[in-house]
Amino acid sequence: MSIFNLMVEQDAPLDAVFHALGDATRRRMLRELTEGERTVGELAKPFAISLAAASKHIKALERAGLVSREVRGRTHVCRLAPAPLRDAHDWLGFYARFWSSHLDVLERILREEDARNADRTGRDASDDDPPASGDAP
Repeated sequence: MSIFNLMVEQDAPLDAVFHALGDATRRRMLRELTEGERTVGELAKPFAISLAAASKHIKALERAGLVSREVRGRTHVCRLAPAPLRDAHDWLGFYARFWSSHLDVLERILREEDARNADRTGRDASDDDPPASGDAP
């Protein structure tokens, strides 16, 4: 197996999670399932969609590993399986840390630039701050 194929196969579960989360109906269904088990009919009701359409959404959630479905007689009961959300959270966390550190650097650079500009003009950089609400201009 090539390295490229291994990378693609490792990313496939996360791709399925983001695909499932890419639809507002499925996100709302997941939110409903955080409150406990729901039947397919209960998941479909807020959207005024058919059971067949709801089932298609649920299948996308199942493919992502986000939902498990149990058949009880003629009723299909769905349950949240949150583990794949943890993987997505971890993946997003990397980028949250990345942007946070880069924005911290940008903030430092802007503050240094403000301080240099204030030194050149002989005034405090805080003089440029807008007045607090209720203060006279």
